[in-house]
Amino acid sequence: MHREILVVDDNPDIRLLVSNILKEQNYLVRSAANYDQAIFEINKKLPDLAIIDIKLDKTDKDGIDLLKFVASKDRLVPVIMISGHATVQIAVEATRLGAYEFIEKPFSKEKILNYVNRALESSELRKEKDLIENKLFHSFDLIGQSSSILKVKKIIEKLATSESRVLISGPTGSGKELVARKIHKNSPRSKEPFIIINAALLKEKTYEKELFGEEFEDGNISFGALERANKGTLLIDEVSEIPYETQANVLRVLIDQKFKRLKGKKNISVNIRLISSTSKNLNELVKINKFREDLYHRLNVMPIELTSLNSRTEDIPLLVDYFKEKLSELNGVQQPKIDINNDNLYTYNWPGNVRELRNLIERITILSANESKSNINKLIEDTLSPSFKTDLSKKLLDKTFTSPLKEARKHFEKEYLTTQLKKNHGNISKTADFIGMERSALHRKLKELGIKGIN
Repeated sequence: MHREILVVDDNPDIRLLVSNILKEQNYLVRSAANYDQAIFEINKKLPDLAIIDIKLDKTDKDGIDLLKFVASKDRLVPVIMISGHATVQIAVEATRLGAYEFIEKPFSKEKILNYVNRALESSELRKEKDLIENKLFHSFDLIGQSSSILKVKKIIEKLATSESRVLISGPTGSGKELVARKIHKNSPRSKEPFIIINAALLKEKTYEKELFGEEFEDGNISFGALERANKGTLLIDEVSEIPYETQANVLRVLIDQKFKRLKGKKNISVNIRLISSTSKNLNELVKINKFREDLYHRLNVMPIELTSLNSRTEDIPLLVDYFKEKLSELNGVQQPKIDINNDNLYTYNWPGNVRELRNLIERITILSANESKSNINKLIEDTLSPSFKTDLSKKLLDKTFTSPLKEARKHFEKEYLTTQLKKNHGNISKTADFIGMERSALHRKLKELGIKGIN
């Protein structure tokens, strides 16, 4: 397949020279003499690569503005900037904004072809990597046999033929986006777009632009998430962060299934399935007037609640085995020898939940794929233990050194037995064997300490 390159330069001689060099190498070439022509060509079809002169004939818009525009369309399209009068500051700025390379005029045929070939190869590698990671994400499943995960799986199955709005709640890193993707994948909309907008990452003044899009005086259009998700699914991540004033406009879209772009005059009709997620308690936010009650009820048609990893430690061995297989495949290395009986995996609090565990396994996969089990255990201990020991020590110190001996012993025993039960996934027999107690004696001790069981 022939690659298509857009050459933008207000100097006709340079435009012709670069175009001929590229055509000799069987590249398809389009050209533009100014900013407006370039915008027209880019909107018509994104090229595989753009070569853009810094200085153009339109004084208020230059090559840097075009670079930003290309990046807004697709960050994977490489841009080579050229100039005969650029300063170091301009070159640095272009690189910061994502330019693949900066070339000063005059340049040789060999130099321009070298940069073009390298840029296209780099772009292809990035696209392949994104494709692999996207496939990997789509192939990720909800791993676990805990009651909370089994409940979520059943809800997803029941939602397969439904168009109901879904509100997914759970702590950061618990898998809310994964659940949303699974719902979309199982739905009749699976072949249509799945668009994500993260409300927590947007600036206060950009919410409506990101959601509804914008029309400009020169006729250009910036499409918002609602329009891009038409016929498919839109996930609004951290929906609680949408400003209160904007929430009314979101509610209106849910009621009317239409909206106007910013500065637009005509209504845009959309047919989307809306999934929302939050790490905050929306019901509590409603009570303190931080979230609209009418919008909350519109979003919360089918609630799904994800629990923290710390509350379902019995799933950790399954998750470890699953991630090491998937991530080894992604990184092209052997599966690491991870000891799933490592105490630190079960006693650590996992504030980042499943995402944090996945990151740990990926780190081990990349850095320690060929290491011994003992070396990997040491890496896990170094990564996880400090935080756990700090938390545990603080709790024990607070309770033991301010209590009589009998109470201090009781505090220690409760922490110790709770930790061992978590390690053994709540199995009384295994815990009793490990700590050297009779099963019946352990039952009595747990009852005495008020430990009702570990989920």
